[in-house]
Formats: sequence, structure tokens, C-alpha cells
Amino acid sequence: MAYGDVAGRLAVRLKHGGRIALAETMARFMARLVPPGDAVMVPVPLHRWRLWARGFNQAALIADALSRLNGLPVERDALRRPRATRLLRGLGRRGRARAVSGAFAVPATMRARVKGRAVVLVDDVYTTGATAAGCTRALLAAGATSVTILCWARVLPGEAD
Repeated sequence: MAYGDVAGRLAVRLKHGGRIALAETMARFMARLVPPGDAVMVPVPLHRWRLWARGFNQAALIADALSRLNGLPVERDALRRPRATRLLRGLGRRGRARAVSGAFAVPATMRARVKGRAVVLVDDVYTTGATAAGCTRALLAAGATSVTILCWARVLPGEAD
């Protein structure tokens, strides 16, 4: 979806309004875009403090709903965010890239889960690509053969977030 009034409102209601049932709705729209083949889904992680404050990871809820629809496994712990990052809202492309630089890692105990596998990285909103790029770097460094980005909504070039 293009990130506009409707898609944006749903993403905000899920992420900040606690309307977790919306993850199922989003997954139904996203399911047709899951690449065919033997892949593993990995949700974009939240830092532990943000997860504690929010109570859930919206990307993980979407990935779980997608898994129920398509049967692909979800590796919730394959990617970690060991370094807290400031909220990215309002930051431009460069600011976002700086904020997430080095913020993602694949724990040594999870490397075998992604090594040699195609990964579908699941997130709610793709804005500038900084988060997806950071996650992709970590997954490829851990041995993933490829990373496909799957998100609910994308901010179109030239649009403000």
C-alpha cells in the first residue's frame, strides 16, 4: 500500500493504539506478496525498552499472522536490536541511516537459523529504507542467501512522513 490516509491510519492504530487485531488484516493484504519457495520470515525487531513500553512488536504480530496464512516459519529472535535508537519519525534519509547504523545484529545462537536461507524481512512501514537496509546487512552478514522486504505500507518518494 502507498502510505496515505487509510494505510497510515491503520499502521498508527496498530503501532501506537494497541489495535493488535489489525495485524491480521494487514497480513491478509500482504500474503499474496510473500515470495514463493522455502524462506523464513524475520520481523524487524524493537529494542527491549521500546518493546517493554509498547507491549508488543507490530512487525512480529504481522509476521505471525502471515505465517498462519502461508505456513512459512517465523524466526522472531533471528534479528536483535541491541542498541536503542531514537524515534525515527521526522528524521530525513541521512538522519535515519545514522540513527540505525549498527543497531541490528543476528545473535550467534541464531546464525544457523538464517545461514543459507532466503529471508523475508517483515515490517509495518517502509519509509526511507534505512531500517530495512540495516536489517538486511546484518542478515546477509550472518549468511542469509537473500533478503526480501515485505511491509504493509511504503512512503512514496517525495512524501513526508
